Amino acid sequence: MQYRRVGNSGLIVSEICLGTMTFGVSVDQAMATRIVDQAMEAGVTFFDTANTYANGQSEILLGEALKGRRHGAIVATKFHNPTGPFPTDGGISRVHIMQAIEDSLRRLQMDYIDIYYVHHVDSLTPQEEMLRAVDDLIHQGKVRYVACSNYEAWRLADAWWTSVANGLHRFICYQPQYSLVVREIEFEHVPFCLQKGIGIVPWGPLASGFLTGKYQPGQRRVPGTRSAEGWLFHERFFSEKADETLAVLLEVSREIGKTPAQVALRWVLEQLAISSVIVGARTAEQFRDSCGASGWRLEGEPLWRLTKVSQPKDRYPYQMERGSDARRAAAIKMPSLDG
Repeated sequence: MQYRRVGNSGLIVSEICLGTMTFGVSVDQAMATRIVDQAMEAGVTFFDTANTYANGQSEILLGEALKGRRHGAIVATKFHNPTGPFPTDGGISRVHIMQAIEDSLRRLQMDYIDIYYVHHVDSLTPQEEMLRAVDDLIHQGKVRYVACSNYEAWRLADAWWTSVANGLHRFICYQPQYSLVVREIEFEHVPFCLQKGIGIVPWGPLASGFLTGKYQPGQRRVPGTRSAEGWLFHERFFSEKADETLAVLLEVSREIGKTPAQVALRWVLEQLAISSVIVGARTAEQFRDSCGASGWRLEGEPLWRLTKVSQPKDRYPYQMERGSDARRAAAIKMPSLDG
């Protein structure tokens, strides 16, 4: 297992992060503990959950599996989604955050959270209110770092500048959907994160199993998979080149002797600003395969072919402004500097 810094922070995590959305849904306590055991044996130190995964059961199962092994584990959870019937049982208000952190700590059986994510957008609450509340949690020792997920680029930038202007702790990472078939963040999110030193920790790097080798180009439903169950198969986000991309992925995996899942994950890990990738599993065997994405490089023609076939369609103003620096440089007649 290889390790990376999260953005420009001092936090170091494993390239592979165990995502626990399946815990409490298709994974019981015994299997959850087995998967966590497998992960730690492989060198995984990074674990991701959320307060509303399986109505809180994911946090409970993860906490139980990590009992006695908290030191060295980097645990991330999230807040925002509704946890009850009252108006304050969701969102990013101070009231909800202060309650949500206590509930998560209790379920996880932990004294602190390493990374506390804003899970979704709340357009009703000022960003400064949320950022001050989480900053207070950091000063209280209940949270180590703050981050966000699923933010638009402008909202991510607004949160960063609000933190800077008010002397508050800034987001150290951003958790978006990102894979060979969902690459939209490359237009605005990635450049901003690179400029400000924010790490990117993608969810969905295997596109809900579409890139694992279970599917063939043109297939969208396979018996015994999440697609057949209608659970978390995000095909509506897929690029129009999804089937062409899958075909090349299957070719490349055969050529280099890696599984499609390992190649798809490795492609994400080769991209700019990536700190780690979140990978879920329903069995220890599935996660063992995913861990095989660490410790090697995807380079040369295989990397180029996958990047080219999955390239997202150009957008305005990018297609118009691309090359503007080169045009400017070509128009300037600089005097010789050779003397």
